[in-house]
Amino acid sequence: MLAERRHQLILRALRSGGPAAVTDLSEQLGVSPATIRRDLVKLEEDGLLTRVHGGAVAEEGDQPFAEVAEVRVGEKDAIAAHAAAMVADGQSVLLDIGTTAYRLARQLHGRRLTVITSNLVVYEELADDEGIELVLLGGMVRREYRSLVGFLTEDNLRQLHADWLFLGTSGVRPGGQVMDTTVVEVPVKRAMIKAGDKVVLLADSAKFPGTGMAKVCGPEDLDVVVTNTPVDPATRSSFEEAGVEVVVAGKVQA
Repeated sequence: MLAERRHQLILRALRSGGPAAVTDLSEQLGVSPATIRRDLVKLEEDGLLTRVHGGAVAEEGDQPFAEVAEVRVGEKDAIAAHAAAMVADGQSVLLDIGTTAYRLARQLHGRRLTVITSNLVVYEELADDEGIELVLLGGMVRREYRSLVGFLTEDNLRQLHADWLFLGTSGVRPGGQVMDTTVVEVPVKRAMIKAGDKVVLLADSAKFPGTGMAKVCGPEDLDVVVTNTPVDPATRSSFEEAGVEVVVAGKVQA
């Protein structure tokens, strides 16, 4: 098998199934673990994935929204259902960009809420729901990822306040730092954190440790983490020290 074809198959496997071990990729592609390791080094150099202990995770920051939306849907829906139950009617909700926030928006139909967002897919999902007061932030459109960014978005957020912020991420480091792969989104996320009373991080299993070179915030800026998988001991300890509640598939971990 040509290297280019292997690289395509590796990225497809990581994007559809999340993090994968070298041994698993080796078996799937029918090549040696040493070959897979060389492929992972090359793909990391090209900025297409991040190597982690024993395997790799795909970089998702610049993937088109439609492509990311089809990945780990069941996990995202479980997280979204719990997040929706945290919100009381009459409250205001700030929804970040990303596919998990979109899955959460789908859970809010029929509720009496105010929803503020820079996520164009969230806006489209809720635009016809008359029970929801919908606030779309201004800004420059990122067409591929269906979001609004820039100084106009940040200025809008400085004039607003929400009871809840539901924040997305591309990765969470063992120290509890919330990361993002796309630098242009980071100032908007930080402005959202300042605008929210309660900050809830939505992070599926692929986000521990996930990817991302830009720090959005530390664990001290979070109130709750909602995930679908037990958090590793180092990350859990960081959250505990910061007083962050970690909720895992219907049970409280910390």
